[in-house]
Amino acid sequence: MKKRMRIAFIGGGEMAEAMIKGMLRGEEVPPESIIVSDIDARRLHYLQREYGIRGAEKNSTAVDEGEVVVLAVKPQDMGRVMEEIKGNVEEDKLFISIAAGMDLFSLCQGLEHNIVVRAIPNLPAQVGRGITVWTGTPSVSDDRRERARYIFTLLGEEIFVPEEGFIDMATAVSASGPAFILLILESLIEAAVYVGLPWETGQRLVTETVIGTVYLMQESGFHPAALRNKITSPGGTTAEGLLRLEEGGLRALLVKAISASFNKAKDRK
Repeated sequence: MKKRMRIAFIGGGEMAEAMIKGMLRGEEVPPESIIVSDIDARRLHYLQREYGIRGAEKNSTAVDEGEVVVLAVKPQDMGRVMEEIKGNVEEDKLFISIAAGMDLFSLCQGLEHNIVVRAIPNLPAQVGRGITVWTGTPSVSDDRRERARYIFTLLGEEIFVPEEGFIDMATAVSASGPAFILLILESLIEAAVYVGLPWETGQRLVTETVIGTVYLMQESGFHPAALRNKITSPGGTTAEGLLRLEEGGLRALLVKAISASFNKAKDRK
């Protein structure tokens, strides 16, 4: 059954589009229930044409029409946007911010409004396989919390965290993580080509191997190390490859990447 919840997006960038695509994917939310505003007229027209949603030239128009307002602008633009819409917001309206590094205190002050959820979705949301980590202010009622949860489940999985500090940590893992994984996938495909496989074959082998491995870990419930040991024979080809990865410091590099992303998210405050 389609929900008639009116959802407004302030900003129509890549992450907003991923969320819109995820929401419309299961046909739970009708396109006419979504309105988006964006400073770029061409971007706005593209979203309207591509997804059949409504567009608004002014942020205030989108805010007025939305029961739930998703703030999907860059952190450096958030101050300007909040200045535009503050002081003219219905008392019971729910705001959801997906801006990395913008904490709840700053959002509430900037909006002059306390019903605010802070969330970090990720790009796989556009195919219904995302995961969103989120939290909210004490002013977010049970009913509005369920509204937020419903929206996030349309995008994939969701995790509510009681402490806002977890949001920046999750940003480094799940929001930045797809880029790290894609770089690893790209490298594996290049390696497959290097040893002689055609590009198409290498891409298919790498993609299906990664997907299958993830499903195996989820279904088996085993720790990754336990599964890795099952396919690592003493003195075998896998052991030889793993040795080179350990010598190259793969583990340490991934820890450094996550740590750097986490620190960057904190520095944006």
